[in-house]
Amino acid sequence: MSKSFKYLGFITCLYITLQLVSDVCAGKIISLLSFPVSVTVLFFPITYIFSDILTEVYGYRNARNVLWTVMIASILAGLIYILVVIIPPAAVFNANDAYTRVLGQVPRLLIGGWLAVFAGDISNNYVMAKMKIWTKGRFLWSRTIGSTIVGEFFNTLIFYTIGLYGILPNNILIVSILSGWVLKVLVEVVFTPLTYIVVNKLKKVENMDYYDTDTNFNPFLYTPPF
Repeated sequence: MSKSFKYLGFITCLYITLQLVSDVCAGKIISLLSFPVSVTVLFFPITYIFSDILTEVYGYRNARNVLWTVMIASILAGLIYILVVIIPPAAVFNANDAYTRVLGQVPRLLIGGWLAVFAGDISNNYVMAKMKIWTKGRFLWSRTIGSTIVGEFFNTLIFYTIGLYGILPNNILIVSILSGWVLKVLVEVVFTPLTYIVVNKLKKVENMDYYDTDTNFNPFLYTPPF
């Protein structure tokens, strides 16, 4: 599949941006509808819409390649965050404690985030690709929502367990996992009409509507996506 695409790179750029922002913001807990959740619940679910669009239009292989590109960017950024904390500040810089407080939590959150993103996205893409074959390309809404239910479950469970266990009380942690999962799925539901518009537009512009009938679904394969 060596075809050149017009918008694959742009979608990848948006995906990477949201991932890097999420890496730093994930540790902030807010109250949403009286539930304690990570602030990333407000914008991170959009990455699953990207995953759905990538798998639906470009196929599982390209979606997997983009995911690996996102992971590499996130890991490199994470290493830089750690380095920023380690480097001693200048004597005139009096905000180092603030930097350390925010970025100093990043390593644990990053590890949880990396595992969560990979497990969540790859399961989302797999379900999306398989359901497209089962439904013969019909009922897009069932694929976007069904794959998100699975993907966001693994993502939320893994991230909250690794990143926030011991930080939040166990009862609050469980409530956060369940509420975060539900809220993320609701975001997918709300954005479904927009997903339809974007998917249909991309299929026409890219002249692509891929079915993964002969795809190798090994999640650890990677080839340059562009």
